Amino acid sequence: MAMNLSVVTIFPRMFDAVLEHGISARAINSGALALKLWNPRDFTTDRHRAVDDRPYGGGAGMLMKPLPLARTIDALKAENPGPVIYLSPQGEKLEQRVVTELAELPALVLLAGRYEGIDERIVESRVEREISIGDYVLSGGELAAMVIIESIARLLPGVLGNPQSAHEDSFSNGFVGADSDCRLLDYPHYTRPEIFEGRAVPEVLRSGDHRQIQRWRLMQALGRTQARRPELLAERELDAQQIALLKTYQLEKNHE
Repeated sequence: MAMNLSVVTIFPRMFDAVLEHGISARAINSGALALKLWNPRDFTTDRHRAVDDRPYGGGAGMLMKPLPLARTIDALKAENPGPVIYLSPQGEKLEQRVVTELAELPALVLLAGRYEGIDERIVESRVEREISIGDYVLSGGELAAMVIIESIARLLPGVLGNPQSAHEDSFSNGFVGADSDCRLLDYPHYTRPEIFEGRAVPEVLRSGDHRQIQRWRLMQALGRTQARRPELLAERELDAQQIALLKTYQLEKNHE
């Protein structure tokens, strides 16, 4: 059964990218994802199809009006009963844990704001959750919505050629024998040719020894996480094997 996903946006053509290309398009074409775009301008009554107005109290910029948004959401709810998520800088940070939660839902509505945002009364009356993709400013929620669509699509059954790929990515892989919430960055990947511009594929990856390969990959993931995102390891208790692998990684780096 396909996930039923609706997006509320005044720029539906922006979503041609996810409709026609990549993993998201594969999810749609395979029937794993049903995506429909809803334009609030279609629910206006004035000849200018206005969806924005000046904010009360003054201030720079314009604000999305509540009536077109309310009509849009109320209309789509007849087809999509999923929770409404507003893509907002005030929302919780998007993490793989959140993506996994969303991917398990049968239906979902993404609300992409524009201008200075949307009227707060829509947030109060029709939004169940707010999500932010990071602490920076965009001109609208469309790109954030595409990020969520892409991250969800790759978790849907049958979309990836190798389902294990989704579980081995950064932020999806936990420690063996450790808290499942403890995430690691991904280990390095190599493909042919064996030597490129004088740089060889690590010997362990060519050894055929799967136990040593797994050990090397865990060591690389631990080392990269410590070097690049140490907060992911903070206040986490590593077991003896993981501590030893991390020390080995650091020693090897010091000798490079």
